[in-house]
Amino acid sequence: MSTGEHEAGEQRVQDAVRRHARTRAFAEAEDVISAVLSDPGVQEARERVKAAETEMGTELSARLQPFQDRYDQAVAEGDADALAGLCGGKHGPWGRICVLPDGHETSMEEPHWGRNSEGRPIAWVGSAPDDW
Repeated sequence: MSTGEHEAGEQRVQDAVRRHARTRAFAEAEDVISAVLSDPGVQEARERVKAAETEMGTELSARLQPFQDRYDQAVAEGDADALAGLCGGKHGPWGRICVLPDGHETSMEEPHWGRNSEGRPIAWVGSAPDDW
């Protein structure tokens, strides 16, 4: 076996070990995350947050519904310019649903607001990462 073949073989072994270690680390992380998310206290907290976001969304509906109407019209008409001016804020479980204009957090001092997948108003603070 030549030196080049030997080095290539070693590199393949090192790559395989790294892939195995990464796969194992992800599996262990998923186990920990599943255990934490299944904890009754975490589930209760999640439900309280969901209820508070729904309540706040409902309270803001009368004032912010025109933004939902403009969003719905822009979607129906395919108005890319109107859609491009919307907030990029995302809600983790439902994705990007904020129908307020970009920068609303400072100019209007409003939380993110839109509708969840069930069509109910929802308001939230913060934004999910792009890879959610």
